[in-house]
Amino acid sequence: MKYLKFLLIGIFFGIVLVKSEAVSWYRIFEMFKFQSFHMYGIIGSAVGLGIIFIQGIRKFKIKSIDGKEIYLPPKEKSFIRYILGGAIFGFGWALAGACPGPMYILLGTGIFSMLVVIAAAVVGTFVYGLLKDKLPH
Repeated sequence: MKYLKFLLIGIFFGIVLVKSEAVSWYRIFEMFKFQSFHMYGIIGSAVGLGIIFIQGIRKFKIKSIDGKEIYLPPKEKSFIRYILGGAIFGFGWALAGACPGPMYILLGTGIFSMLVVIAAAVVGTFVYGLLKDKLPH
């Protein structure tokens, strides 16, 4: 019962992503070929709203549901790590046709081949955990 609100928000978010076609392989393919603005509009809107909300949290000192102050640590400045990580993420996204969130949504819509993608993502996360100390951060 404690986590029911998170489940309901996740289901709602999944429905929104399916209805907006943000999990559509065809839309993602269009985006990577620079043929359509659809996905760029969705991603750009999310980035813009994220900036507004983060600035609002900082300016108005908004607290969490538990009443604690929300602390957002500053990001480390490192060009190579973001370019390399973004390229790997982008290649994976282009090959799989989905980024991490929509993988589960696509599985929920009956695309069972996403089980292979989810398993590969879990293995990749595990391998990163093993190699994290040896990678340039």
